[in-house]
Amino acid sequence: MTERIREFLRNRREDGPCLVVDREVIQDNYIKFARSLPDTRVFYAVKANPAPEVLSLLAELGSCFDTASVVEIELALAAGATPDRISFGNTIKKERDILRALELGVRLFAVDCEVEVEKIERAGLAASVPLADIQVFCRILCDGAGAEWPLSRKFGCVPEMAIDVLEHAHRLGLRAYGISFHVGSQQRNTGSWDGALASASQVFKACAERGIALSMVNLGGGFPAKYLKSIPAVEAYGNAIFEALSKHFGNHIPETIIEPGRGMVGNAGIIESEVVLISRKSADEDDIRWVYLDIGKFGGLAETMDEAIRYPIHTKHDSDRKIPCILAGPTCDSADVLYEKEPYFLPVSLEIGDKVLIEGTGAYTTTYSAVAFNGFPPLKSYVI
Repeated sequence: MTERIREFLRNRREDGPCLVVDREVIQDNYIKFARSLPDTRVFYAVKANPAPEVLSLLAELGSCFDTASVVEIELALAAGATPDRISFGNTIKKERDILRALELGVRLFAVDCEVEVEKIERAGLAASVPLADIQVFCRILCDGAGAEWPLSRKFGCVPEMAIDVLEHAHRLGLRAYGISFHVGSQQRNTGSWDGALASASQVFKACAERGIALSMVNLGGGFPAKYLKSIPAVEAYGNAIFEALSKHFGNHIPETIIEPGRGMVGNAGIIESEVVLISRKSADEDDIRWVYLDIGKFGGLAETMDEAIRYPIHTKHDSDRKIPCILAGPTCDSADVLYEKEPYFLPVSLEIGDKVLIEGTGAYTTTYSAVAFNGFPPLKSYVI
């Protein structure tokens, strides 16, 4: 926790859980990404934390933006980004949203099937945008081995299909621009990009044989935040990615972009929560205690699903003896349990009303917070 966050929480007088994000940490993270991959453009994944203060800071620093909706595009523009610094990276888009993005000046779009390509072509014609100005990149499937939050098969296609998708875009008059992939969120294996880049290089070669010159590889996100386990430095990822690019593309390394989200803002935020109840489920004194907080899965901690993300948790009693606890949220939903399969060790002296600090929560917390489930308000957020 930074001294700036510590001072803010000391002076806070409001009730309820809140997220506090330190802008200086985000600035440091951006500089590390930019320096570690100097020939790669940084497209911040807006979905990780779309706070206007976060977006405006990154826009000032020169970041580009990966967006998933028209609303996120508008947020990036409002923060000071120009349309040429925005990618519509969602492969699932309504045709009217593509049209709106084109009207706003966006020209970079993700696809993973021919039908999506055809939507972009029709929207381009409706918007009177020269089709050759619209850049299309195709997302390929990636196994995500080694990621703490592996991604499903919802996005992407097999590399062999990507060749046909890009050729289809080319034949329709769009610019077949490149390939994208995602190695899985919270990816701690720096070598995970190697296999995906091998596939990408094969797509480049196959397209070249069909007369289509691809230009770009979107390396995706996956860069981790520090939770309980140690993670490699950003520089280690940069070195591994550059080696893999050189290995698979030789002297013809393409344009590259990265889409850090969690790695950009995760360690910049801390949630302050309160203990609402401590109880047991039986009279057996050896039974594990249940600790209920005023925040849970529906209040912003959705990534505790399947206990995939285990956040560092601190209290004022951390020097005392710790015992295993099951950690749960406050809602009337039995799924609102954070850690049970692997109980969390918390101080035996922890009491109702004590404050609990949940670290590494700058990403995917406010955006996953329910609007009013059980009447609880959305997670408050402060960017300092």
